[in-house]
Amino acid sequence: MQMGGNQNELDEYEEAEARRGRTVAILESESVPYLERLPLIESEADIPRRRDREVALRAMALAVVALKGEKKDRSATEQAEQFVIGYSLTPKEKAFILDPEPSDDDRIQFFWRYECLHVMLWALGFEEELGRPDRQLDPADALDVLDRHGRDGFLAKSRLRSAGQLLDAADLLYCYHWAVRDARLARRSMPVGLNGDVVQEWHYALNWLIGYEDQEWDDITTDT
Repeated sequence: MQMGGNQNELDEYEEAEARRGRTVAILESESVPYLERLPLIESEADIPRRRDREVALRAMALAVVALKGEKKDRSATEQAEQFVIGYSLTPKEKAFILDPEPSDDDRIQFFWRYECLHVMLWALGFEEELGRPDRQLDPADALDVLDRHGRDGFLAKSRLRSAGQLLDAADLLYCYHWAVRDARLARRSMPVGLNGDVVQEWHYALNWLIGYEDQEWDDITTDT
C-alpha cells in the first residue's frame, strides 16, 4: 500500500500503518523477527465484505475435504451429503472427494485444511480466540462444532467478525509467514516455536477472507 494524495487515501494509509504497529508490538513481545519494509496490507475500504453464509459454507466444505484427507473412507462423502454442500466445493475439492483412491500427497494437503477450518470457525464467532499458530489443532474439536449445530444451526448462528478484526489477524499472519520463510531460507529454527505449516494454512484462509487479489479459493497465494 502506498500513501495517496487525497484524504481518504491518507486515512486508509494511517489505518494500515496503525494495524502494522499493533502487529509489530505482538511480534516484539514474542521475540519474532520482522521486516520493517514489509508492505502494509489493505485497509477496510479495500476489501470485500463476504456474506456470513458464504463463509459458513466454505467452512463446511473444508470440514468435508479435511475429513477425507484424514480417513480416506466414505465418511466424507456422507458428511457432504448431510451438509448439502456439493455446490460449495471448488473444482479441486470436488475432484478429491470423487477420487476413490487419492494420492497420499493429496490426502496430506487436504488434511491440513483442518487448520483453515479453525480460522473459519474463529471468523464466524464459534471460536473466541484464534490463538497462536504454534501447533496443530485437534481435528475432533473443529468437527464437533459442526456436529453439535448441524447444517441449519451452523448457518443460522454464523456471524462474520468485523473487517478490522479479519485484517488484524491477516496482517499478523502475513508477518509470521515472512518470519517463517526467512528462517527456512537462512536454515534457522522456527521463530519461538511457530509451526510453519500451520502458519501457511492460517495465512491462506485469512487471505481468502479478506479477498486478497480477488483470488478464488483454489488459487489463493500467500505472498510475503
